[in-house]
Order: sequence, then structure tokens, then C-alpha cells
Amino acid sequence: MPLTLQEAQTVIAGAHERAAKMAASVTVAVVDEGGHLQALGRMNGAAPLSAQIAETKAASVALFRRDGAALRQMQEASPGFFAQLDRAVRVPILAGAGAALILRGDTVLGALAVSGGMVPGQDDECAEAALAVLAP
Repeated sequence: MPLTLQEAQTVIAGAHERAAKMAASVTVAVVDEGGHLQALGRMNGAAPLSAQIAETKAASVALFRRDGAALRQMQEASPGFFAQLDRAVRVPILAGAGAALILRGDTVLGALAVSGGMVPGQDDECAEAALAVLAP
């Protein structure tokens, strides 16, 4: 069963709650298993560009079936491949912090990404909090 809209909104709320505790303003994007936007939440004060960045990071994670850190390692190991990837796919690929797969068991339901943290680790911390709200 795919991630419901209510679950996607709960994920966003979990990340926003953590961001508020850190005095950060972030945007959270949730995409389905095919990388299509399901829900987006931009906190007051979050940079406008953070919405596009979050969606692109989330779609990249969903399509590659790897979290942001693993995708970044792939990019560093194969820079030539990633430099030409935009010619092969119809969506931009962006490896970055704060991006994770949403799983139910071994099934990929989609992905989420956080953008806008101003201190290293904030996007990751918000993404972890977002996933934690879905834990059984």
C-alpha cells in the first residue's frame, strides 16, 4: 500500500516540529516511489528556493533507491557520469543532505527531503525526525 497523503503530511509535520526546536525554517518535500511530488510544506521564513531543492533531492533519492548520503558517495565516485546524467533523464538529480527513502518493510513507498537548514546537520536531523513519526 502506498504512502497516504495523511502520512505524507505527518512526515512533514515531524520535520517541521524538529526544525522549530532548532530555530530553523525548512521546506520538506515528500514524493512517491516514482519521484512525483505528493506533499510539500514550507515553513514561514524558509527560502523560496528551498522548495525546489527539497523536491529535487527527494525525487533523486526515490529514483536511485538510495538515501542522500549514498547518492552523494555515488556522485563523488563517478563525477563524469553525474555530469552527463541530465542528458539521460528528464528530471534533475541532486545529491544532498536531509534526503531519505520512506520504507515499509523492504518496500519503497517514496522519499522525503529537507532543505533550508543553515547549520550543517540540520536537514539530516529534521529528516530523521520525519521518519521517526512513521515508525510503528
